[in-house]
Amino acid sequence: MQDENIENNDETNELDKDSSAESTNTDSINTEELLKQKDLQIKELEEKYIRTHADFENIKKRLERDKNQCLEYANENILKDFLPILDTLESALNGISSTNISTESIKNIEAGIKLTIDNFMKALNKNGVEVIDTNSNFDPNLHNAIMQVKDESKEDGEIAQVIQKGYKYKERIIRPSMVSITKNS
Repeated sequence: MQDENIENNDETNELDKDSSAESTNTDSINTEELLKQKDLQIKELEEKYIRTHADFENIKKRLERDKNQCLEYANENILKDFLPILDTLESALNGISSTNISTESIKNIEAGIKLTIDNFMKALNKNGVEVIDTNSNFDPNLHNAIMQVKDESKEDGEIAQVIQKGYKYKERIIRPSMVSITKNS
């Protein structure tokens, strides 16, 4: 009987060893599988991190560019508000110049208005405002054609008359020139 118990114990020990080996193999396979999954997760997270970091850097650059642009063009509205004042001064000068009255006081007023316009334009130029060139062909990006006139001395599409000066601030148009253009056909 003791021999039987020893044999049973040996069989049980062998079964335990087999199941222990299987268990170790299964644990080893599960651990390897788990490691592979974790490696994949780590790779995915690293890729997400890289993309997120790149997005963050792009947003940071865009915000910096927008901030610089806002600072660069911050005065645009203020300078734009001065243009009607300049128009009024030029209109007054044209009105005085077109009269036939030539008294000393009128000449002094005319000289004062010219000086005011010149100083005003110097201040605007110093701050980046320029008059839009109208000595060329019509450009819809720079000019608004408000009428067409017949003028045989000019080609079609040339600016015949400037009705209101246009201005740009740095590279932005703050007011297009109001012009009449020639159309001979």
